[in-house]
Amino acid sequence: MSNKLRISLIASAVLMSSSAMSALPQGYPADYQKIVDAATKEGKVVVYSTTDTKAAGPLIQGFEATYPGIKVEYNDMNSTELYNRYISEQAAGGTSGDVVWSSSMDTALKLATDYAQEYKSPEQSQLPKWAVWKDKAYGTTYEPVVFIYNKRLIPAGDVPDSHAALAKLIASQTDKFSKKVTTYDIEKSGLGFMLSVQDFKADPNYFKTLADVAKGGLAVQSSTGTMMERVSSGENLIGFNILGSYAEARAKTDPSLGISYPKDYTLVLSRVSFISQESKNSNAARLWLDYVLSEKGQSILANQADIPSIRNDIEGKNDIDGLTKMLGNALKPIPVDETLLEYLQQKKRLDYIKQWRTAASK
Repeated sequence: MSNKLRISLIASAVLMSSSAMSALPQGYPADYQKIVDAATKEGKVVVYSTTDTKAAGPLIQGFEATYPGIKVEYNDMNSTELYNRYISEQAAGGTSGDVVWSSSMDTALKLATDYAQEYKSPEQSQLPKWAVWKDKAYGTTYEPVVFIYNKRLIPAGDVPDSHAALAKLIASQTDKFSKKVTTYDIEKSGLGFMLSVQDFKADPNYFKTLADVAKGGLAVQSSTGTMMERVSSGENLIGFNILGSYAEARAKTDPSLGISYPKDYTLVLSRVSFISQESKNSNAARLWLDYVLSEKGQSILANQADIPSIRNDIEGKNDIDGLTKMLGNALKPIPVDETLLEYLQQKKRLDYIKQWRTAASK
């Protein structure tokens, strides 16, 4: 090896090391540099996520810029695909995701109970207590669940501002809304099922409300994107149980899409993340999780990806503090805890789906 090449390699190593050193956030443990060094040797982190790649893009870019020796292998799936793929890979003992990041809170926590490694993030003190489960699973976002409607076809005076108002509107104009109301197919969408269960827990009259909403017939879908597209085009007129983060992002460039935040109660979803026990790149996985939860990562989510932050110290209005000022006591965060698992028991799940079908077909 020539002296010139040797000097070049040493300079590159020093540059990488100093870059990683400078990336350490204030207040992190003194030995955190060991995680950074080990993660740089691993060279990558494999993320299984339900957050679409376009929305996650700025976060990935920010992480790779902060830790230039580590690449993010990002796998974007729907919640059911993620759950089934991860389960089968764990059973086979092969390679799998180092990190799971899912909007289907209940199935994510189910995976975490069986497969998550314990890791206390240095960012934990900045999170609400309800967002952390046993130092294993972390809520990472704060996303209100909203109604969407076609602004060209729904008069401003008709826009519902509560679940009861939504039901009253549709039940009073069943001809207009026949097959024009959209929501998740709770049998095909893990997220849709979970949100429906949370509605049931929040509203003592849920199935009566659902029956009124469904009087014209529901057009169920398995993806948020499809629902927004159909409401925007006028094929459907109104949708409920839509992730506000995606709706707000689309509404910025789509003048046909309106958004209403229900004032009786607004469910708040938090995408759940955990590190796999069998992670092949566990140090890089820790860096990724900490980055997602950090002020820097959360600022990217809130201000570049339009996904509200679970922190209350982010610049702008797209965090807990900003949303609380807007919606106050109507906000009902879904806690990251064992209550999420109740309706995943097979019999209870099937009974619930049957009850939902009955109400939705009246």
